[in-house]
Amino acid sequence: MRQIILPLILLLLPLSSNAQMRINLGADSPLRKLQIATIAIENLYVDTVNSEHLAEDAIRGMLSKLDPHSSYSTAKETKELTEPLKGNFDGIGVQFNMVDDTLLVIQTVNGGPSEKAGILAGDRIVAVNDTAISGVKMSRTDIMKRLRGKKGTEVNVTVVRRGERQPITFRLIRDKIPVTSLDAAYLAGKGIGYIRFGNFGATTHDEMVRAVDSLKAANAARWPGTPFNLMLDLQDNGGGYLSAAEEMANEFLGEGDLIVFTKGRSVAKHEARADGSGILRQGKVVVLVNEYTASASEIVSGAIQDHDRGTIVGRRTFGKGLVQRPVELPDGSMIRLTVAHYYTPTGRCIQKPYKPGDKADYDMDFEQRLKHGELTCRDSIHFADSLKYETLRLHRTVYGGGAIMPDIFVPLDTTRYTRFHRMLVAKGVVVSNTLKYADKMRKQLSRYKTLDMFKNDFQVPQTLIDSILSDGAQQGVVPDDDDEKSRTLEYLTLQIKALVARDIFDQSAYFEIINVSNPIYNAALETIMQQTK
Repeated sequence: MRQIILPLILLLLPLSSNAQMRINLGADSPLRKLQIATIAIENLYVDTVNSEHLAEDAIRGMLSKLDPHSSYSTAKETKELTEPLKGNFDGIGVQFNMVDDTLLVIQTVNGGPSEKAGILAGDRIVAVNDTAISGVKMSRTDIMKRLRGKKGTEVNVTVVRRGERQPITFRLIRDKIPVTSLDAAYLAGKGIGYIRFGNFGATTHDEMVRAVDSLKAANAARWPGTPFNLMLDLQDNGGGYLSAAEEMANEFLGEGDLIVFTKGRSVAKHEARADGSGILRQGKVVVLVNEYTASASEIVSGAIQDHDRGTIVGRRTFGKGLVQRPVELPDGSMIRLTVAHYYTPTGRCIQKPYKPGDKADYDMDFEQRLKHGELTCRDSIHFADSLKYETLRLHRTVYGGGAIMPDIFVPLDTTRYTRFHRMLVAKGVVVSNTLKYADKMRKQLSRYKTLDMFKNDFQVPQTLIDSILSDGAQQGVVPDDDDEKSRTLEYLTLQIKALVARDIFDQSAYFEIINVSNPIYNAALETIMQQTK
C-alpha cells in the first residue's frame, strides 16, 4: 500500500483566564468543539486525567463510526504492524520457538549474525547479556526485545547445546535480518511450479522473481523443453502494500493492461497498468484463494480473472477493497484512514457491503457465510443481475458486489478439522511435542538428506502420537468417540510429519507435505494438469 505521509495541522486555542471559558464558537466548527472539550476536561475536571489516553480514546471513537478498516494504532502497535511488511529488521537472525519456557533455535538465517558466529539449530538460548531468559516465565515479546536492537550493536547470548557440558557464550553483532513473505516454492509436477505468499511486503516482488526463476531452471533441468506453468497460492493472504500487488500482477499481464484503479471523494483517480515486461506472460496460471484472501491478494486475483489470464480456484475472497492512507502523528502513532475504493479492471468494486460503525457485524462475516451455506455449497451464493460484469477477453460473466468469486468453487471440508484436533492445537500440545521430538532426534533425522527422501521414508512414530494424545487428555482434551479419534489421527499424523519437515528443512517443506490434504490445492493442481495436457 503506498506510504503517503500527510502533514498535520495542529490548531491550538489560548486558554481563557475566565473560569467559565466563554468562547465564541463562530461557525460552530466540529473541530473547535472537540478542542474546547479537551481543554475543558484537562483544566476543569475534578480529578487528574491522562490527556494522552483521552486523545487516543477520542480518535478511536471517531474512527469506530466510519468503515471497518479505518483505525488508530499507538507507536508500539504501529511498529509491530508495519515491521512484517518492511522487508527487514535489526536482530541476530534466528527462527525460534518456545519449548518448556526455553528458547529453542529452529533455524539460523543464512548469512546472519547467529550463523556466522556458529549457533546451530537445536541450541537453547538461556541468557541474553546478563539476563536469564530461560525458566523465568519471560514473555516472547520481552525476549525479542532483548535479542533485537540497532544494527551494529553488540549482544552476548548464552547457549546450552546437546553434548556440551558447559554453556557456550557467543558475541554477536546485530545486523539487518530479512523478513520474507514467500512461504513456499517447489515443483508440484511436470511443468508446474507452486509458490505461496503470506502477505504483500516491500520485498514480495523480488522474492517472487527469484522463486519463479529458480523453479523455471529446476523444471528445465528435470523436464527439458517442458513449458512452465504456475500455481499461485494466496489462501489466507491478508494483503499488504498496494505497490507489491501491482508489481506481482504486472508479471502476468500484457503492456497497457489495467491492473487496478482507485477512486475516492478527495483523492484523484489512480490507475496502474502493466508495462509488458512480465516474466509470466506465457504459460497457464491458477490462483488459489479462500475466504481469508484479502486486499492486495484480491487485486492480483481480480486482475488475472478480468483479463482471462488464469483460473481462480477456491472460495469467495474476503472482500477488502478499501484504500487506507497512513497519517503519522508526532509521537509515532498512526491513523490509517480510508480514502478510496479498489476496483478491478472491469470496474468491479472489491469491497463487500458494510454498515458504518457496525464492526461487530462485519467481523461475523465468516460465521454468516457458514450459516447461509455459502462456504459449503456454491448454489447458496446468489448475485443480482445488476452485479454482472464481463471479462475483457473471453467475455465470461463475473460478479461484483464485493470480493472475488472463483471460477472453480471448492467447498469447505468441515470434516477436515475435528473438534478434538482443534482443541489439541489450541492447547499447544501438537507443536510442543513435535518440537521436542525433532530436537531430541535431530541427529537421527539428519540422515534425510533431501525432502524427497524424508517424504518417502519417514514414518511418524506411534510414541509421538501417544504423547500428544496423553498430554491432551491431561488437559481435558479427549475425543467424543472412536470415529472422531480416527478422523483426527489421519490428519494429525500428516500434520506432525509436515511440522517435523519444517524443523529439519524449511517452511516450504511444511507446505509441500501438508498441501496434499488441502482440497483447494488438489482442485487447483487437477485444473492446471488438465489445462496443460
